[in-house]
Amino acid sequence: MSRERTAAARIALVSGGNRGIGFEICRQLARRRYRVILGARDAAEGKAAAAALCAEGLFVECQRLDVTRDAGVRACVARVLERHGRIDVLVNNAGVLIDPHGSRVLDSELATYRKTLEVNFFGALRLAQAVAPAMKKARYGRIVNMSSGLGQLRDMGTGTPAYRVSKAALNVLTRMLAVELKDTGVLVNSMCPGWVRTRMGGPKAARTPGEAARTAVWLATLPASGPSGGFFRDRKRIAW
Repeated sequence: MSRERTAAARIALVSGGNRGIGFEICRQLARRRYRVILGARDAAEGKAAAAALCAEGLFVECQRLDVTRDAGVRACVARVLERHGRIDVLVNNAGVLIDPHGSRVLDSELATYRKTLEVNFFGALRLAQAVAPAMKKARYGRIVNMSSGLGQLRDMGTGTPAYRVSKAALNVLTRMLAVELKDTGVLVNSMCPGWVRTRMGGPKAARTPGEAARTAVWLATLPASGPSGGFFRDRKRIAW
């Protein structure tokens, strides 16, 4: 790849990019000639993941990124902006599911909600607040929030209550950000990847991480006329 093409490439920051769906999002964006910043809480795991993608001939670099730390998020974003001058795409992929098996609202513990929200909701909020000013200044940006069908109010059920609450909150954040960033060139959307064979989804899940990543990549590469404030699965809008 030429120096000129690399310099002109879009810059994408992906949280939780060292494994699973996040890793595949990094791979697919890099294959589209995006300059991908793979954010990982564990620096060693992040470097290993980035090295694996670089071995495929892709441009991927690692930045330590713990979305639960205010100072760490600000420092990561500052490093990327200093090095590349902009951040065109933010994929809020980092997430946890720590509800005990079979848990219900009435027997759940508040600590589980706090730990879950810290990553799944506040992590995305921290990154959006840190990145959006640069996107607004550049008049271009794509923010993709990795949500879940378990956060849909229309079909809300029981089980994994902290996870459900966190994803419903993330969807609310998506709608509010989309309104606040209207007419700035920044598009904000949520997506549901489906049931995916990852550490979180387990080995019996129907989808591969590569399949799940496609909608995130589609939302990350939307044209200016693309949607904002929507919830999508398989590139199709779904109900909140």
